Amino acid sequence: MNRREIERLDRELRSYVDELTSGMGRKERVRAMGWYITGLLLDGERKSVEPMAARLVDDRSEIQAMRQRLQECVATSTWEDEALFQRVATKVERELPGIEAFVVDDTGFPKKGRHSPGVARQYSGTLGRVDNCQVATSLHLAGELGSACIGMRLYLPEEWVSDPERRAKAGIPESVVFQEKWKIALEEIDSALAAGLPHYLTLADAGYGDAAEFRRGLRERGLDYIVGVQSGLVVWAPGTGPLPPQQWPDRNRVGKRYRTGAQKPLTLVGLATALGRDACRAVTWREGTKGKQRSCFNAVRIRTASRHGVGHAPGPEEWLLYEWPEDKDEPTKYWLASLPANTAIKRLVFLAKLRWRVERDYQDLKEEIGLDHYEGRTWRGFHHHATLCAVAHAFLALRRALSPPEPSPLDAA
Repeated sequence: MNRREIERLDRELRSYVDELTSGMGRKERVRAMGWYITGLLLDGERKSVEPMAARLVDDRSEIQAMRQRLQECVATSTWEDEALFQRVATKVERELPGIEAFVVDDTGFPKKGRHSPGVARQYSGTLGRVDNCQVATSLHLAGELGSACIGMRLYLPEEWVSDPERRAKAGIPESVVFQEKWKIALEEIDSALAAGLPHYLTLADAGYGDAAEFRRGLRERGLDYIVGVQSGLVVWAPGTGPLPPQQWPDRNRVGKRYRTGAQKPLTLVGLATALGRDACRAVTWREGTKGKQRSCFNAVRIRTASRHGVGHAPGPEEWLLYEWPEDKDEPTKYWLASLPANTAIKRLVFLAKLRWRVERDYQDLKEEIGLDHYEGRTWRGFHHHATLCAVAHAFLALRRALSPPEPSPLDAA
């Protein structure tokens, strides 16, 4: 937004910021949080502290004082990120129309050096390779009309957890231990549920869906899911399954191990190939800017066969949804979905594809808001910056969903 747009929306923006930051500390802190959010919304190539300070004041002699206020707001103030995220979550859930799902994902921040908290040579889906970067897991609320980030936390690699010197320099609290990304995601969902949000469907890619513990954690919380999985996952095909544990009536005893009989479980790609391309049907799930989004899909009821070789019970019955484009020799994407057996395939496809909203959020957060512009090297600083970026982004998301585009003078012509 340029300065003229910010001034025109001044009353609306101030009301929004006041609602979310009220009671989070002294008036000076709350005022600084408002300035920081405004600085993130203002146009500019860099959204780090120094450039934002210069854009927020009219007199250059005031830049240093503003820079100090902004720096203190993110680097030293002790307000709670989780509390502010919960306020964002409740406001977005209340006001953004058509919310369908929680979306879990992670995003990378390329870095040079080794001092930024959590930085390591690790895989980033954002970069598409292993590189020196930070990775943060985030939670979003999403619907067809918009989406917003309601939680974000850095992933801390094991090499950081066991290095007290690096931890101390980055100000990482002792309570922060190593956690897989799927565990961080479940804690972010717990925070959203604790704030009173409904038990929305959860969407995630295979980085989370491949973890059986993540899927089980969602079920334990009463949440349905549609999650991506890799083609090598082993499942029991429709109408098949292991033999039940052996019984010994004369001993009044029942075994605990399930047994594999003549029928064997299949990998997802093996099952899809066995069913054949003819089992798929064309589905249109969205009218996009480039026309109708359409591909071929099939959905069948299966049960997972994790560790079947050592007698583990099959997983609960659920949907296997897969996409097999007409120009490909085999399916390209697979999802597991815990939705009811009477769910239509078009509904399954629409919800699975709704995960695209998180990519739009990351694009807006980085290109418009400056999520990846933070230059500090502390745990608190990164998370304060990320939280305030989410607040600024939610303001834009609500405006786009609730306010129709203003007419242009060119329209009449």
